[in-house]
Amino acid sequence: MKETKLTFCQSCGMPLVDAGALGTNEDGSPNPEYCIYCYKNGDFTADLTMEEMIATCVPFMLQAHPELTAQEAHDMMRNVLPCLKRWRKQ
Repeated sequence: MKETKLTFCQSCGMPLVDAGALGTNEDGSPNPEYCIYCYKNGDFTADLTMEEMIATCVPFMLQAHPELTAQEAHDMMRNVLPCLKRWRKQ
């Protein structure tokens, strides 16, 4: 049985379940670390703070997980985002 490794966008935390979800490098090739919403043509699509990213992502989290409250989605994003490559302190 083949083991599948689930990866997540290193900016917003979205699961990267297929190649169509991948952002692109400057040369147009797929970037395996970021999603199409966060990364395009080798650069981030928006200049956001982590708190702004959380506010942007909460509605999508609620849509994907209707069992969560807005506060639970916010708290989850607040715990996850600092661990992702884009937001890690250098």
